[in-house]
Amino acid sequence: MSNAFRAPPPAHQESPPLSSPERLVHLLSRVADKDREAFAELYEASVAKLFGTVLRILKQQAWANDVIQEVYVTIWQKAGRFESERASAITWMVTIARNAAIDELRKAPTRPTESDSILENWVAETPSAYDQRHQDETSTQLTLCLDELEESRQQMVRLAYLEGWSRAELASHFDQPVNTVKTWLHRALKQLKGCLGS
Repeated sequence: MSNAFRAPPPAHQESPPLSSPERLVHLLSRVADKDREAFAELYEASVAKLFGTVLRILKQQAWANDVIQEVYVTIWQKAGRFESERASAITWMVTIARNAAIDELRKAPTRPTESDSILENWVAETPSAYDQRHQDETSTQLTLCLDELEESRQQMVRLAYLEGWSRAELASHFDQPVNTVKTWLHRALKQLKGCLGS
């Protein structure tokens, strides 16, 4: 008899915890059938564990945020391949996360730590070096430099660095691949740095 037609547990019996092994297996089986509600539940139940795995490897939160989005895309696509006889659900997902992080690290072993944070660092460090008047002038200069960017790039920079949007969220919003978003942001920040330094 399938799970869908089993009688509900007695009223006094508690449901298994959201992240229990049995629950994760059940959710993965539903995700294999492209059940979006189950996918959302699976994400909530496992994201802390998987994000921690990725962050320990990449050491950078923004980078880990990008990779974890790709990890869940992989889980969505490959849920049907999960075999509970070979590994627990969480072990299977952690393996996907670890492999994704290692692959990303191999692709960019010397990834600069400041390339995605030029704007934040510049803004954060400037006030400590100058008085309030210069800080006001700096804010004005930053606004002028932002205005020199294409409108879409302005919006992307503001969403990424003022609103904290992930690269995956930006990719969805602008209907572009994640790698394209990364390239656009890198170019926009390079242009801003040149403008601010002139």
